[in-house]
Amino acid sequence: MEKEITIIGGGFSSLSASCYLAKAGYKVVLLEKNSQVGGRARRLTKDGFTFDIGPTWYWMPDVFESFFKDFDKKPSDYYQLEKLNPAYRVYFGKSDFIDIPDNPEAIAELFEKNEKGSGAVLNKFLAKSADNYKIAINKLVYKPGVTPLELITKDTIVRLPLFFKSISKQIRGKFKSKKLQQIMEFPVLFLGAKPSNTPAFYNFMNYADFGLGTWHPKKGMYVVIEAMEDLAKSLGVEIMTNQNVEKIETANGSATSIIVNGKRRSFDLLLSGADYAHTETLLDESSRGYSSKSWKKKTFAPSSLLFYVGFDKKIENIQHHTLFFDTDFEEHARTIYDEPCWPSEPMFYASFPSQTDSFAAPEGKEAATFLIPIAPGIEDTEELREKYFKIIIKRLEDLTDQKLEGSVLFKESFCINDFIKDYNSYKGNAYGLANTLLQTAFLRPKLKSKKVDNLFFTGQLTVPGPGVPPSLISGKVVAEQILKHLK
Repeated sequence: MEKEITIIGGGFSSLSASCYLAKAGYKVVLLEKNSQVGGRARRLTKDGFTFDIGPTWYWMPDVFESFFKDFDKKPSDYYQLEKLNPAYRVYFGKSDFIDIPDNPEAIAELFEKNEKGSGAVLNKFLAKSADNYKIAINKLVYKPGVTPLELITKDTIVRLPLFFKSISKQIRGKFKSKKLQQIMEFPVLFLGAKPSNTPAFYNFMNYADFGLGTWHPKKGMYVVIEAMEDLAKSLGVEIMTNQNVEKIETANGSATSIIVNGKRRSFDLLLSGADYAHTETLLDESSRGYSSKSWKKKTFAPSSLLFYVGFDKKIENIQHHTLFFDTDFEEHARTIYDEPCWPSEPMFYASFPSQTDSFAAPEGKEAATFLIPIAPGIEDTEELREKYFKIIIKRLEDLTDQKLEGSVLFKESFCINDFIKDYNSYKGNAYGLANTLLQTAFLRPKLKSKKVDNLFFTGQLTVPGPGVPPSLISGKVVAEQILKHLK
């Protein structure tokens, strides 16, 4: 009789793992708590507008290509990609912005105009970050995080100093312009930690940004989820939505069944792509690999206050991806990592997909997603959400020199309470565990349960880390570990 693997959660990592496990010949059942798969990457539709609820950036296209290639497919079999030019816009003040071009040569010219000599410095920096990217992708991120020896290769040994120096220190030693420093430090925010706490080896994210570019899947990021769902089903994965897992039952050191919507369900092996900390609370305390005290000690990536807004007109002076760095980054970061509280002058990000894609909004109108990074676990109320919406709309109006508040047709918000309610997210975090030195590779929570023999984990709280491409990789890596375990 074929063995059955049950997967909790329907995000990128779970869908990825389900495909590899089904391809290997196992019966795979995927249980998603919400009404649509995708985890944090769900879709919101309202009044003819379409929004990606979660991720809006398509970076590291090679990782997506590698995933589909494992099943003799290509992304283009499922969705069309457009390379954005400019990749994104960064505002530093009123009518003071920089547009990032779609190729390294043009970016180097842009740097040179802002700071004499910085173009050549950038070219050297990107050559090294490209090497680090190849090492990371080919030799490190597909490792299961079982032992420190995974990190020790002749390539990493010579780069050892980069693990003990921060990206911030490295970048600020090369570029004097504050604007260029902020642009160079921006990609690290995808790793969920302050640049001053992120090892310089992660400068490979600058190559992901400038070297590989920023892409847009036509009809939005959710088409990637739909592609993976189609692939999983074609491989025989059974996908069930509205399935709330309430308890994991164990006997003699193994998981035997789960309680789903009040009913018992058995399996041979259990994989959770749901929040790691939450999944462990479904176990009896004696079966948990990490105590609640140990989770409290970990450095979590930020949460977010998000707004999905329909405007009754096109917005001027913006790009598809627009970053608002017109306030003090250090002060905002302090309110996330050092003294968790709401920021007084938040930096924020806005996605205007209807600038590129007519699918996102009715003709002549604009779909906008706004994101303010905030500390996980802080107070979240409707009054606070409203206060911050007014702050960012006023800033958007001032910086882009136009009136917008009267053009809002509707807005939906999503914040800490929603991350907890919809995703059982620890403290309402949005991006998992930060990639700090002490939370890298083998120092992250393990793919295999420490206490329960046939329980595995995947996703943003385990290896390799936060973000969409790492989640795809996490699914592949855990599938390989499960296949070894079942042999």
